[in-house]
Amino acid sequence: MSTADEGRQWPDEASVDNARTTLLQLLARAGVPSDDARELIGLVEAGALALAYEELSGSDRGVPGDKGEEYGTGWLDGAADTLEELGAVAERTLLRVVGPEGPQGPAGERPRAGRMEVERARVALTPLSFTAVSELDPEVTEEVLAAVLATMTVRQRAGYAGRLTRFAAAHRSRLERMFAAFGPDSAITVHGRYSLLHSATSLAVLERLATVPGELREEWDAAELPPAWLDGLTTAWDAPA
Repeated sequence: MSTADEGRQWPDEASVDNARTTLLQLLARAGVPSDDARELIGLVEAGALALAYEELSGSDRGVPGDKGEEYGTGWLDGAADTLEELGAVAERTLLRVVGPEGPQGPAGERPRAGRMEVERARVALTPLSFTAVSELDPEVTEEVLAAVLATMTVRQRAGYAGRLTRFAAAHRSRLERMFAAFGPDSAITVHGRYSLLHSATSLAVLERLATVPGELREEWDAAELPPAWLDGLTTAWDAPA
């Protein structure tokens, strides 16, 4: 039997499960807890479906061939139904990872950010950084990112990398000026109210300050982080060009 006789050579269910299990075992050997590994894999799976949905939604789904108006109408309706079901599958896949949206705790509070959520935020910041190195202690960096993530629901955290990317792109010129004036290459030292400008985490804090300043300050105070850092970041952000 030739390859052409077998149709599209896509992985079947058993092959996909094999790849997932292999990846879980490899991550376990690297010290990644199984729950964290499953979360990452689930997000990749949901994301792949969501990206396929977005790609197909934005494409011109022309009717193949010329078989009349009635056929064309039926074909487009069927394609729309299939696309909608693809979106529903993506939604169900994401729900298995992050759970339903809405109140997250007994009093509606959001759960504390987990290790993998903090690590994902750290990785998201790396290519967007306007400073070469971080002068913050690693433990302090985690505390800052945990406070930032505490302002979001679990579902919002799942799409946080995209939110950061859009924020950095929309304000690139302003951010470049700010880091030039207050960052590591400026005359400002790492110690004091501008300490955050010597760390990539400053971008994450700025995005939250611009979006939910009240909630960020509440979480900042709850984490007992220096209030002067937020004040300094706000001053730097609002400094005239």
